[in-house]
Amino acid sequence: MLLEKMLQSQGFGSRKHCQQLIKNAAVTVDGQVCTDMKQSIQPYPEMPFTVYGETYHYREKVYIALNKPQGYECSHQPLHHHSVFDLFPEVLLNRGLQCVGRLDQDTTGLLLLTDDGAFLQALTHPRKHVAKVYHVTTVDRIGEVQIQQLQVGVELRNEKGLYAATDVIRLSDYQLSLTIHQGVYHQVKRMLAAVGNKVQALHRQQIGALSLNSLNEGQWIYLTEEQVNLAKTRASE
Repeated sequence: MLLEKMLQSQGFGSRKHCQQLIKNAAVTVDGQVCTDMKQSIQPYPEMPFTVYGETYHYREKVYIALNKPQGYECSHQPLHHHSVFDLFPEVLLNRGLQCVGRLDQDTTGLLLLTDDGAFLQALTHPRKHVAKVYHVTTVDRIGEVQIQQLQVGVELRNEKGLYAATDVIRLSDYQLSLTIHQGVYHQVKRMLAAVGNKVQALHRQQIGALSLNSLNEGQWIYLTEEQVNLAKTRASE
């Protein structure tokens, strides 16, 4: 692979811009300054390189976990709030970074992003039923009947069939944890409304077998191959 092509693939701009970086001796690979416009390299996973002294690592595709803060929209063109893409450097945005599903601006927690279309499809296709764990704070006290209704399933307006949650656990009088296996619009909020309650705060803790662990709000990390596979893990399997 030509060095300029590698730089393009990593989000450093147009071919012309990447050529200029090389001409300016701004690029090093494995510690060696690269100025040969025709230089060919064989990139390998996590291969270190620098651009103007800043270190990067080669990634054929990127898989990212973000602990999404409140007040951010999952859109490149937000209407009323900040965009989650404001939290990432330009080189990632140049790669075509996309959200794997969406969280409302007032919902916090685990959000995955990638430039891998196959990965995005694997986690968002309706037939995949990837489990998602939410922690919910409610306006009214949570009753045992409401928990039973959530487990049995409720009807949602303009949707077909019943929508049920699994592993519904009451954490306190006004907090519960639940797992859903679909991904319809505002599903958790609509399910709580269907049983006569209302969501005050919503936090996504887990997707598949991948959880936030100690990731602070607003922070993001690259996922390892093992973590990518955990995200694909389906509770129905």
